[in-house]
Amino acid sequence: MDYPISRHPEFRYKTEFQSHEPEFDYLKSLEIEEKINKIRWCQTANGALFLLSTNDKTIKFWKVQEKKVKKISEMNVDPSKAVGNGNLASSSNLGSSKMHLANGGCPDRSFSCLSNDISFPPGGIPSLRLPQVVTSHETSLVARCRRVYAHAHDYHINSISNNSDGETFISADDLRINLWNLEISNQSFNIVDVKPANMEDLTEVITSAEFHPTHCNTLAYSSSKGSIRLIDLRQSALCDSHAKLFEEQEAPGARSFFTEIIASISDIKFGKDGRYILSRDYMTLKLWDINMDSGPVTTFQVHEYLRPKLCDLYENDSIFDKFECCLSGDGLRVGTGSYSNLFRVFGCGAGSTEATTLEASKNPMRRQVPTPSRPSRSLSSSITRVVRRGAENPGVDANGNCFDFTTKLLHLAWHPTENSIACAAANSLYMYYA
Repeated sequence: MDYPISRHPEFRYKTEFQSHEPEFDYLKSLEIEEKINKIRWCQTANGALFLLSTNDKTIKFWKVQEKKVKKISEMNVDPSKAVGNGNLASSSNLGSSKMHLANGGCPDRSFSCLSNDISFPPGGIPSLRLPQVVTSHETSLVARCRRVYAHAHDYHINSISNNSDGETFISADDLRINLWNLEISNQSFNIVDVKPANMEDLTEVITSAEFHPTHCNTLAYSSSKGSIRLIDLRQSALCDSHAKLFEEQEAPGARSFFTEIIASISDIKFGKDGRYILSRDYMTLKLWDINMDSGPVTTFQVHEYLRPKLCDLYENDSIFDKFECCLSGDGLRVGTGSYSNLFRVFGCGAGSTEATTLEASKNPMRRQVPTPSRPSRSLSSSITRVVRRGAENPGVDANGNCFDFTTKLLHLAWHPTENSIACAAANSLYMYYA
């Protein structure tokens, strides 16, 4: 990203590489998609970029750095004498028969019997010199997989998070959270396990997990019941008990068939200073103060206008979509995605009433209302209902606004220092700068 202070930033293509390949688990007869679930940046070193990427089962640690291209500058023979089709350049008839020795040699030294692309001068080469390799001024970006962390999760990985110590990270699936050391790929420690002895007693699953940005002993994880648990790794090796529990009490008489489904938290993020946690459920964004566990500091309505459509959203599986959330580096704004490739930005500073809806497209338009689509299945969806599938039909509300159930903006990220947002909609990435 290069730009002078007076201009908006310009983003240029850097590189790309294949992180994961399709796999097949023969023991479980299970196909493992190459689809990447999460990417997390790690601490940089010596001008190289480091990142963690994960699909449903396997985490990989990548190093991406610029390397100068090395070339061979000198050779003993003149390559111009080589014939383009690989045959040797010789004045003698190539079709003539030559006597070959048992060891593959040739008694006629003026004729080369080696099958290469270079011809040797008659009488051979007077002295043997090794080719000289020189480093050119050209550079190329090289991605190299440093570690592969596999075979530690029975269920699909939904989160990875780096620790502030720069040495460890966590990975979470529906029922367990594992702690890894970046340098050790064949061993991890299970620090949270919510799997009951009898799976029929399962009532909630882990939906997201995140390390505290500055305290290496603290992490938070959310559940499908709408609660966030803060745990301290200093308390015990297996953190079955939490240090703090954050959940909003249900209003009396407000319970319905959809209550648990829409309460499920799809993503949590710590603020830069670690004081606040932002959570996203289907209907709202909530900002929590880790020093106040009585309830959220602020609640931002994202999908309240969809409440009359919950039956339709349930029928076409859109109600199980998992939207991410993000906070600005200064902590004054929060953002999350919605339907019809829309995303919403709210001001969370003292007295702020900012609420903006933008469309992720080449010609963005400010909108009054956002819209839904179809999700991937996890244990959380099967806990709250029998598996059902329905048609994906766009709907229209009372004001005539179209609900496009086929487009959604699930992924977005705020730059840690600049006031810019990256949004992923379908197969496009959109950058917004204010």
